[in-house]
Amino acid sequence: MIRSLPLLGLLWIAYNSLILAGRPSDLLGHGLFHVGLPSQALWSVTLGDILIFAGVLLLYVEIFKATRSSTASILDHALSMLIFVLFLVEFLIAPQAGNSVFFALTLMALLDVVAGFSVTIVAARRDVDLDR
Repeated sequence: MIRSLPLLGLLWIAYNSLILAGRPSDLLGHGLFHVGLPSQALWSVTLGDILIFAGVLLLYVEIFKATRSSTASILDHALSMLIFVLFLVEFLIAPQAGNSVFFALTLMALLDVVAGFSVTIVAARRDVDLDR
């Protein structure tokens, strides 16, 4: 059952923790560290960047989790849909969530839902077409 929990929910919790800690616009845009590139450019990595990087990695894991076919995958899809709804409602209603970082995380939650259902439908169709 723990494997069915959507990992993108951790990002939702992390972002809301930032909202409680202060103004997310100040926190998200603040450079945490800098990386010197071979082109002599200086790349400033912000907390918002790290949230998006973590979201991409967690989205990969979620899509990988969607490839398993079990009864727990139904619960996984339902919880992923719930997380997407939480992201979407917060983006539309909470002023602290009205920024590009939160929108990108909302899109990742949407992709998790769509990819999960798509993978499940393809796997189910493949299981049904065994007589070919």
